[in-house]
Amino acid sequence: MTLAAVLVLLGVFWTQTSALDSFALQDPENGYVTGTMTIDNENKIADVHVRSGMYSSDTIFDYSSGYIATRLFARNACFIMKMNKDDIPELEEIGRQAFERQAMRTVYSPNNVWVQFQPGNSMFGSARDWLVYGKPIEQLCSGLPLYQLEGTSALSNDNGCASAGIPSILGMKICERAN
Repeated sequence: MTLAAVLVLLGVFWTQTSALDSFALQDPENGYVTGTMTIDNENKIADVHVRSGMYSSDTIFDYSSGYIATRLFARNACFIMKMNKDDIPELEEIGRQAFERQAMRTVYSPNNVWVQFQPGNSMFGSARDWLVYGKPIEQLCSGLPLYQLEGTSALSNDNGCASAGIPSILGMKICERAN
């Protein structure tokens, strides 16, 4: 118990003092899903790379601009969402959970954020869009169709949904809106 308390305290102090933190994360439910996350505390960005075969994705959590962008490789598209503070933990919390997950291997958060997009309703980013979304998201999504995501409640059938986010910490379920 004392070891766990010490690890939690170290995690809190570590995420606050270091500029770049890198974590290797694995989904405990699916051994084929691995991810890496780099947290840039100075620029308030979490950069997540998930490798899961055709379901691989890259996600940027840009706390400075207040947006999340996910590039799903299977769809060759980018999905952008305004951060909702009720659903998305603060950067320090994500860093703390990642540190605990690596150190203890037992911490698992099954939290999912469910979002939908309207198929066929994409756009390409303009200079004005990139000013709003920020440079890291522009680098991730430039030249790809962009879809705006909207929050939704959990769906009973998630067969048509893609998974993204941060393995074992915060999952994102990206689903097409039914017409």
